[in-house]
Amino acid sequence: MAQGSVPLKSFLYTALPMRVVFGAGTAAQLGAEVERLGAKRVLVISTPGRAQMVGSLCNDLPIAGVFDQAVMHTPLDKVKEARTQAAAVNADCCVAVGGGSTIGFGKAIALTGGLPVIAVPTTYSGSEMTTLWGVSEGGAKKTGRDPKVLPRTVIYDPRLTLGLPPAVSAASGMNAMAHCVEALYAHDGNPIVSLMAEEGIRALAAALPKIAISPKDLQARTDALYGAWLAGCSISTTSVALHHKLCHVLGGLGLPHAETHAILLPHAVRYNHDAAPEAMARIRKAIGLGDAATSIYDLETKLGIPMRLADIGMKEQDIERAAQIANAAPYPNPRKVEYEPVLALLRDAYAGRRPVKRSFVE
Repeated sequence: MAQGSVPLKSFLYTALPMRVVFGAGTAAQLGAEVERLGAKRVLVISTPGRAQMVGSLCNDLPIAGVFDQAVMHTPLDKVKEARTQAAAVNADCCVAVGGGSTIGFGKAIALTGGLPVIAVPTTYSGSEMTTLWGVSEGGAKKTGRDPKVLPRTVIYDPRLTLGLPPAVSAASGMNAMAHCVEALYAHDGNPIVSLMAEEGIRALAAALPKIAISPKDLQARTDALYGAWLAGCSISTTSVALHHKLCHVLGGLGLPHAETHAILLPHAVRYNHDAAPEAMARIRKAIGLGDAATSIYDLETKLGIPMRLADIGMKEQDIERAAQIANAAPYPNPRKVEYEPVLALLRDAYAGRRPVKRSFVE
């Protein structure tokens, strides 16, 4: 169903102040972007495995310190270490090189310290385009939105993703697609975001299978990064729904972020199928493999992504607890969030069952 086939309703659209530098080789402009901010003492943030990349990219920067202990789900104890180091070296800027975990640490520092962040994404998480932040502690993840955490500049260089393993690329790409999907049926969505979300799904669905076959395909990497950028834009000003809520709950239990998003996505889409027909039609159109839920599931199967929560560390005894947490506080979702249907969703995801195909809207 094209946007023009239904009457436009009133909507609110907020454009965020983002500077984006996109294209192969643009990482070479990192120094110029730091200089543009007037920064003199840079704290570089990365995971332990990014030392070589960070060294080559940041060699000419005015580095005051390096925090290379970024880990998944931004645990509060590690966040405090990063904030302490930023203060100790009197940093006036953070450069985050890596995926969503690394960028999340930059955001956590910006949240309390107000330092500007330059993000250099190396995965498809989309975190760099949003005001969303999250910190985990004691088996739970606290999230929020704050304009202070939005990076000042994002440098998208697809060459930096060429070494991303196909399995990681696939899960990260489907994580990005999840952002697009939920933006399409967000209660505060609008036609501008829907255009970006549908295009993001199309770009990712076309690029990811090519990357699975040929990880060094620069054009496919460029298309995937473009899709991830659109995914981040899509969710930057819209609310998340059941899918992201469940992923936050399971993330608090220690499950890997991108894989959890990928596994839950077709099941969350199936849950909302009948309540969001226009969104489902857009998803089907963008992927082109069938109805929305089965098209996502079949694409992920093709990519070789783990399809069962049981495969990524989920314990069967935690299913009921997760359903209870997700159902405890009401939040916007196209279909009412209820315990028994959510429990069934999680059980299907735990077992990796293919969603039952439904008729779709033409």
